[in-house]
Amino acid sequence: MKIKQLCKKDSVITVLGLGKSGIAAANLAVKKGFKVFASDSGKQKTYKQMGLNKAVRCEFGQHSDKVLQADIIVKSPGLASDLPVLKLAKKKKIPIISELDFALNFIRCKKIIAVTGTNGKTTTTTLIYKIIKKEYKNAVVAGNIGYPISSVVNKINSDTILVLELSSYQLEDSPSFKPEISVSLNITPDHLKHHKTMANYIKAKANIFKNQTNKNFLIYNCEDKILKKEILKSKATKFAFNDTTSKQCISYNNGIFTLKDKAKKENFSIPVKLLGKHNIDNILASIAAAYCAGIKLEIIKKAVSLFKGVEHRIEFVRNLRGVKYYNDSKGTNVDSTKVALEAFDKNIHLILGGQDKGSPYTPIFNLIKEKVKNIVLIGEAAPIIKKALKGSVKMYNAGTIFNAIKIIQKLAVSGDIVLFSPACASFDQFKDFEDRGRVFKQIVSALK
Repeated sequence: MKIKQLCKKDSVITVLGLGKSGIAAANLAVKKGFKVFASDSGKQKTYKQMGLNKAVRCEFGQHSDKVLQADIIVKSPGLASDLPVLKLAKKKKIPIISELDFALNFIRCKKIIAVTGTNGKTTTTTLIYKIIKKEYKNAVVAGNIGYPISSVVNKINSDTILVLELSSYQLEDSPSFKPEISVSLNITPDHLKHHKTMANYIKAKANIFKNQTNKNFLIYNCEDKILKKEILKSKATKFAFNDTTSKQCISYNNGIFTLKDKAKKENFSIPVKLLGKHNIDNILASIAAAYCAGIKLEIIKKAVSLFKGVEHRIEFVRNLRGVKYYNDSKGTNVDSTKVALEAFDKNIHLILGGQDKGSPYTPIFNLIKEKVKNIVLIGEAAPIIKKALKGSVKMYNAGTIFNAIKIIQKLAVSGDIVLFSPACASFDQFKDFEDRGRVFKQIVSALK
């Protein structure tokens, strides 16, 4: 949505929610000359604590009618769309836009590559960025990866390739978004407490390619049934991965990558440092995105061969007396934990739990029976998980990560794997999944 069409001189912008994205949007709005009001339902913090421009007027602990004294409302990702104050704003016909839409009004770049998916977003976004950076020194990465789009506006010029990781929260409020290259990795149940239904979740994800034309590329996972159905609605030029039959596609088999581009076909091998089939998918998607962006295959191959993965995603922490510890704190949903379990053979001590997200845990039941020795439960979702996975393997209630590791130390023997892949959100005990993963690594690293 174009800001110029909505605003006049001295227009007021209300930013709803003062998380990372909200703070970045408020600061950007001040820099662009708007009067800014911010409303957050949480506890009051100082401007210094938040890194917020002092020109922003704030309220905390509520969303009052002051929110409605605005020409535009910028809604932070993750806030429910049915908040009473937003319902009132819609009645008053006050435009409500996302932080993504707001920031893009001030960006003129060479190309946008946008990545979404229930799982694999951060790994794929990071790899695409590292490949692009080999050729474009001023390539910029932002979005759900930890850098709000509003915070990188001043780093972007007409020669920049902008690589974005986008969640369903960001996409649901961005119905006009149109990247030059979109990447859709997979769609499995997640964030259902927020989106209410699976149909709403799918609709949000599909916004990444909804407005693309045949001049744009849509890279998608040919093995994902939901995606195969959804992409039929798109007019974009399609480039499939895990596919060998389409005119434009890329696949992997027995160590060999095969890329087809109409009449052109190339087979090549790359030494891959990442574990699991899911990471092959991420690599395939990344190669396709970089190729469609015009990066030479030799540059792509070199960048992929050097890539060691991202923090908190099946990240090796240490080997202690033959027991290997892995941090998969980014496993914030059941399907992500399923992927992590599939990366190992057996003898796994699995730490599960956190804040429940409303998705069933039964899809990993058989995999747990096959590969897991014990489950150690933490966080507020523990009783829900215990009930769902009853009869699979022995389960222990630990409450905290520290207690979980103490229990596992008594159980694990040389040759075993300790996998921290919670299948839950982190917000019951931690600031975010990064905070949770760092705590796990600190405890494991301190073990004697």
